[in-house]
Parts: sequence; structure tokens; C-alpha cells
Amino acid sequence: MKNLDRIYVAGHRGMVGMAILRAIKALGLPKPITATRKEVDLTKQAKTARFLETERPGVIIIAAAKVGGIEANRSERGDFLYDNMMISANIIHSARQLGIQRVLFLGSTCIYPRMAPQPIPEKALLTSELEPTNEGYALAKITGLKLCQYYREEFGLCYHSAMPTNLYGPGDNYHPQNSHVMPALIRKIEEARLRNSSHVTIWGSGTPLREFLHVDDLANGLLFLLQLENPPNWANIGSGEEITIRDLALMIKKASGCQAELKFDTSMPDGPPRKLCDTTLIRSLGWKPQISLADGIAATIKDYRAKYTHREA
Repeated sequence: MKNLDRIYVAGHRGMVGMAILRAIKALGLPKPITATRKEVDLTKQAKTARFLETERPGVIIIAAAKVGGIEANRSERGDFLYDNMMISANIIHSARQLGIQRVLFLGSTCIYPRMAPQPIPEKALLTSELEPTNEGYALAKITGLKLCQYYREEFGLCYHSAMPTNLYGPGDNYHPQNSHVMPALIRKIEEARLRNSSHVTIWGSGTPLREFLHVDDLANGLLFLLQLENPPNWANIGSGEEITIRDLALMIKKASGCQAELKFDTSMPDGPPRKLCDTTLIRSLGWKPQISLADGIAATIKDYRAKYTHREA
């Protein structure tokens, strides 16, 4: 990697951004460039361009994004499309204009079609319809991925992307309506434990299969990609393992010590029936995850309790 003293981590206050900062520190690399939204609103082109021109990073990692769970994605599709499209376009375009040589854009495996082959290979992109409940977010991420690819082809800049699976870990969003499935389940089950509730209601049927990756594994995967001289245009990053939502809830319940019965609200949407990403590409390059789901859940519950309930596990 070149210009290690000038890494800009966009979105450093989010779960992924904080994990990247931890990974950078663990490797003994210089402290990266960061900025809060108050300091630079990345949805504003002129402000983004001025910030990058002033800071002149050598490497940019784009972890900034508007994120949320099924309900937020379904009800705010326009906001998810606009905000995420502007963030990615403004950073990538300004970087290209300034001649910044390396950009790593963080997307999501939700970019792939709803009924993509399983496990989902990188080549499945744009082969059929997207999942309607998160189409706005997915379209924005596809735009960022393609902008990196096209600028790489046109200008010889090393702009590339990573597509992580469902993430969890320290710094996650536990909002009752706008969180993803893992933090939503942890919150519900922990609250039921504290209240000695008789049951916990979980959205959907519990049958969809999902893959989960600890955010610290993702951060290490991103830095791994940045060490490659000629990385792929985009690569999936995942655990390669899947679990039903029902079994995930049972695993969280066991780790939590909660005694409540699990009930499933089938009136709520499930999302795609299965979503496992094919990680053959990145594994062939030499990366694999290190944190098991059981260990990751236990550590995440401990982190949740420390921050939200102030009770020991």
C-alpha cells in the first residue's frame, strides 16, 4: 500500500468505520483522516470536493452510508437511493478529479438479484430483478460500484469495491424499527430477559436463511484488499455460512440467557428467502474470516449490555 499516512475513512463513526479504525490501529498504521458530518456533508458535491482537495488523502475507504433494516429500506426508498448515491458519487468523482490513486468503495450483497443463484457469485450482478424492499439502497450501491469500475477503466486509477454480507458487532444500530436483523434480535431478546417477558415477537416467518460476518472480520478483509496491487473490481466478503432467522434467534436467546418463548409475526415481510454470498474469489486471494458466529454473538451481547443496560453478562 502506498500513502499509508494519508488514509481517509469516510463514515468513521459508523459500525464499519469504527472497525476500520480499530484494524488500522492494530496494524500500527498512522492515524487516518476522518471528518464528522458537521465538518463535511458528503451528500454535497462542492463541500466534499473542497474537503478532499484540502486533505489530499492517498487512499480513501468509503464506509459512509445511510443504512437501515427492512422497514426503513421499504418506507424510505427515495432517501436511501438519493443519500447513498450522492455520497458515493461525490467522493469517487472528486477523488478522480484530484488524481487520488486508490479508492475502496463499500457496498453490500443486497446489490444482487432477489433470486440470484446461491451462493451468489460476483457475476450475478444485474442479471435479474432486485429485492423490492431494499431496491433504493441497492441501486445506489450498484451506481458506486460501477462508477469505480468505469473510472478504473477510463483513467487507470485503482478504484474497486467490496460487497459484505450481513454485518454485526460493536457499534451496531439497535433502533427498534430501523435496525438490521441481528441487532434487532439482540435488543428484543435482551429486553425480554430484563423484563422476564413470557415471549418475544420476531418479524417474519423465521425461515429465511442469512449469512453473518463480524464487522472486525470485514475491516481486516478491507485492509487485505487494499494490500493487493491489482484487486478485483469487486469482491464479496462473507463467512460462507448461513443460518435461519429462527435458529439465529435461538442462538442469541441461548447466549443471552433469556427464557422467553419465541413467536413469529408472519404478517411482516421476510425479504429474500436466502442470501449467501460466494466468497471463492477473496478466499482464493488469501483472505478468510476468523471470528465464529457463536463467539461473535457472545461478544456482541456483552458490548450491547455495556452500552445499553450497564449490566454484566
